[in-house]
Amino acid sequence: MASGPSTSTVNTESTARAFIARHRTLLSLEREAEIERTSLLLTNCAPRLLEQRGLALGGLGVVSAGVGLGGKILVELERPVAHHSSSLPPPHTFRPGDLARIEENISSGPQKKTGGKGKKAQDTDSDSKSSRAVEGVVYKVTDARIVIAVDPPDSTDVDLDLPERCRVVKLANSVTYDRMDKALDHLEKIAIPSTRKPGDKTNYELSPLIRVLLAMSPPSKPSDLGDITFFDESLNTSQKQAVRFALEAVEVACIHGPPGTGKTHTLIEIIRQLTSTLHDTAAQKPARVLVCGASNLSVDNILERLLALPPPEKGKGIPLKITRIGHPARVLAREGVLEATLEVKAGRSDQAALAKDVKAELDAALSTLAGKGKGKGAKKPRGLERKKLWEDVRALRKEYRQRDSGVVKAVLSESQIVLATCHTAGGRQLRDHVFDVAIIDEATQALEAVCWVPIFKAKKLILAGDPMQLPPTILSLDKHEKKSKQAKSPESTAKAVPQGNKAPKLNSGDEKRTVPANEDDKENPLTSSTEAGSDSESESVRGDTVIAEDTTVPATDSGEKLSELPKQKPAKRSRLRPPRTLETTLFDRLERIYGPRIKRLLNVQYRMHAQICQFPSKTLYASKLKSHDSVASHLLRDLPNTTSFVETKDEETTKEILGTPVVFFDTAGCEYYERLEGDGDEGSRCNENEATVVKGWTEKLVEAGLLPSQIAIITPYQAQVTLLTSLLRPEYGAELEIGTVDGMQGREKDAVIISLVRSNDKREVGFLKEKRRLNGKSAYDMHVRMSGLMSSVAMTRAKRHLCIVGDSSTVQHGGAYLKKWLAWLEVNADVRFAGA
Repeated sequence: MASGPSTSTVNTESTARAFIARHRTLLSLEREAEIERTSLLLTNCAPRLLEQRGLALGGLGVVSAGVGLGGKILVELERPVAHHSSSLPPPHTFRPGDLARIEENISSGPQKKTGGKGKKAQDTDSDSKSSRAVEGVVYKVTDARIVIAVDPPDSTDVDLDLPERCRVVKLANSVTYDRMDKALDHLEKIAIPSTRKPGDKTNYELSPLIRVLLAMSPPSKPSDLGDITFFDESLNTSQKQAVRFALEAVEVACIHGPPGTGKTHTLIEIIRQLTSTLHDTAAQKPARVLVCGASNLSVDNILERLLALPPPEKGKGIPLKITRIGHPARVLAREGVLEATLEVKAGRSDQAALAKDVKAELDAALSTLAGKGKGKGAKKPRGLERKKLWEDVRALRKEYRQRDSGVVKAVLSESQIVLATCHTAGGRQLRDHVFDVAIIDEATQALEAVCWVPIFKAKKLILAGDPMQLPPTILSLDKHEKKSKQAKSPESTAKAVPQGNKAPKLNSGDEKRTVPANEDDKENPLTSSTEAGSDSESESVRGDTVIAEDTTVPATDSGEKLSELPKQKPAKRSRLRPPRTLETTLFDRLERIYGPRIKRLLNVQYRMHAQICQFPSKTLYASKLKSHDSVASHLLRDLPNTTSFVETKDEETTKEILGTPVVFFDTAGCEYYERLEGDGDEGSRCNENEATVVKGWTEKLVEAGLLPSQIAIITPYQAQVTLLTSLLRPEYGAELEIGTVDGMQGREKDAVIISLVRSNDKREVGFLKEKRRLNGKSAYDMHVRMSGLMSSVAMTRAKRHLCIVGDSSTVQHGGAYLKKWLAWLEVNADVRFAGA
């Protein structure tokens, strides 16, 4: 008599089923919010409103259209001065890698519904304005121009039928969601065998790595590698310990890298160690590594560092074979990086010549079908001739796909290190490829579901990130927040969104709200841990507690083995729980389940002056983050370009402008009140008087010798960005960064100025209450669901000088964290009253 499944197995499958089901629900809501923010918005909003929200750029003209990377056509657009007072477009949310559509310019009224994508729109109404629309990927964005990479037409004619006056609109991208859904389906079949279809011969292996990630079994005891010879001896103790920890971990390791601590530097050493040792002793092969990231920028940053490594000495190691997978328009436009892309490497392989010949035949056949054959009198073939040509086209397409696939397979099979974004790792190029180790950078900014895409391809996982930075920005939080604000009571609100990404109530209607893992949650009925199957944030690892317990970083630079580290109390294991929101990342969840033993903290930062570092270190990293001697006391006055100012001015003037690491212009009592731009909830906030203070301080810094490129101005509101841009860009140009660019993550500026904007009689602060926004990335408005995600840097991006402009009487009411920050500024900063 066959015995049934054990109770523990049933419980494990039941837990996994609930975990996966919850992820599906949340992803469905997020996909819905993404579509609402783009496709539905584009069909119902007037062009002017779309421009105000940063989702469209109108009145553009085509500067050029030529063949570029990977055979794509690069369409360069700008604002003609004949139609505009300035060639500079208004602030927008377009970034390299975004999907976009070029269409005929519409000056007024909402856009007519066209049925979705550009090509489908053509079929719906061939005479409509949208029939000339083309879709592509944003390749490059400058201050005055935007370049879109589009696929060439199905012929040898590279000319596009573009209107004389164009507009560019941002589109939703469903591919990432499709791959996350597919990853969840695959995970379900691995964890729950009963969900597999009869006759499915796919190998669904429940590997040790997946068992650990699903909390089915604890991580294995670390292996002892003995002595390690580091390639980079300049690594500090915490970095060396993190490298050893990652190498010795059997299934998974997490590296916690606060701002400026050399997280990428540490990852490069780990990759070099993995690829220089014999991972497979029997086959005499070093490890094969898949390197992924939450963004293209993070992937390209690692790629650039790898390409810059010196070649191995003769007889010591082998040259690294590196390939970057990704759309050419999304890859950093630098020669060395582009040379490592799959498209470029595949195009130079021996097998590529045959594929090109087939492609040429295919293009010729398509040209003939289109009536573009040789001679002026060429006509479209008809009857049997046309039928025969289409049969040839189908055969040539099949042959081309086979040859092209063979070329790609040959290039990737020789690659020891493959780099891609997490969702790109799920593309056809890496189908059936297996890696020894997967590394995911910026793991604390990536949805857990997208991390599973590369996880299935590896036997071991290394996550790197900083859980004290902002989590992934979730659009559906705002969607359900709007519903909760319309509800009459907390009880009705809870019923309105039983499965949604729940968020605490906002203090105002202007900011993107993320769910903070702090004491504020305890007072909100929507975030109660009594919700069935939810992930109680009271057990979240975001905060000081877990970091304070992390005793794994030794005090000396001696390079001890893991076995010599201080012993920790065994962490109480937590079961696998369905997430409350998509903001709970894989990094967070693993740390909650296994405690601080699952990670190593990098505790020496090489960016900030010690005084700038002091507050985030104390409040976010339990005072464990220290400044390296090389940066602890550096100031603006030490820069070569400020020497002349220092030599010609008195000491007091020099100290006032160049010798103070933290300055706070307090506008309290000045009546520098904010203003709401737009109508009601659709508006954003600006503060003209604060902008004047920012402008004046920027002028002083530049007069003292700083270059505009050494300064960044950060503000959390789109309207303030627009205002500051109009005030400062004409004089200082695009080199002065003003509250922009996702790409500032991981970068730094010598001087950072933060304009907090909020100043009102009601003492409303809104999303500034989220402490991680000041520490890391932030969105300009609550209405990111409409205007797109634009990240900005803040406190921890300043190297030598941090200037804050704000109303202390308002900001201090933004919660415990901001109150502490204002108190710290009053004691430690050079406080100056803006109205004086």
